[in-house]
Amino acid sequence: MKLYRFLTGVDDSAFCHKVSLALSKGWQLHGSPSYAFNAETGVMQCGQAVTKDVEGVDYHPDMKLGEQ
Repeated sequence: MKLYRFLTGVDDSAFCHKVSLALSKGWQLHGSPSYAFNAETGVMQCGQAVTKDVEGVDYHPDMKLGEQ
């Protein structure tokens, strides 16, 4: 089964660490990152889709994707 996550955060080193952590756990980048200005907070936001192939796991909406 292929799992999908969309990681988001403020454009800072914490976001880069979030993506790097996902990659270190076997997630793979999916598509290009997104970048947008949040007018409410006045900061730039980043987003990056990641996917991971897992075996022996049945999908359920309550599963914690980051723990896979």
